[in-house]
Amino acid sequence: HYFIQSNLRMVFYFKTVVAGREYTLYMGRDKMENEDLLRWGFPEDVWFHVDKLSSAHVYLRLNKGEGLEDIPKDLVEQCCQLVKANSIQGCKLANVDIVYTPYPNLKKTGDMVEGQVGFHKNKKVIRINVEKNNEVWKKLEKTREERDVDLKEERERRDKEEREEQKKVQKLQREMEKAQIEEDRKEKEMRSYKLMDNDPDTVTSNQFDNESDAERELVDDFM
Repeated sequence: HYFIQSNLRMVFYFKTVVAGREYTLYMGRDKMENEDLLRWGFPEDVWFHVDKLSSAHVYLRLNKGEGLEDIPKDLVEQCCQLVKANSIQGCKLANVDIVYTPYPNLKKTGDMVEGQVGFHKNKKVIRINVEKNNEVWKKLEKTREERDVDLKEERERRDKEEREEQKKVQKLQREMEKAQIEEDRKEKEMRSYKLMDNDPDTVTSNQFDNESDAERELVDDFM
């Protein structure tokens, strides 16, 4: 019998709407999923974990153009309650400290055990104290969806879409620059014509014709 290793991982997804915008929260089933989530997260993700205690790794997927400072307080609260509820020790406590940081700030080195993670810059890590609020996480729990996901494939597809979008933007910029150059050329040409019209030393075609007629008349007079 041959064992075929699957790239699929069980991931739990949660949906919420805050300030009129829909957000996705997600977490892995166990340490194996956590490792793959650490490897294949999206740059726009925000990572949540109970500080100094074992817990699930909860990720918040932000919308394009949003940063850490744009996350509504209600959304932070939901993420914190979800990660607290999924901590064996933390769920029993009245309050816990939660840390969260942008996904790109996570650091994983070869000497770290499964599930362990560090940070590139500690100043980008936010720490808050959260009191238990079962109503918040129970509401989230009702939206839970379990899916087998190829996390690597998802990340590669996302990166490909981003590259294609960047190419479109760059193409548009080149077209705009080209149009601007052409507009500047035409404007320069028009300025040049106006200067010629206002130059008293410039002989126009009408003036040339008039002078030619006068010369012919003089010639006729002498004949």
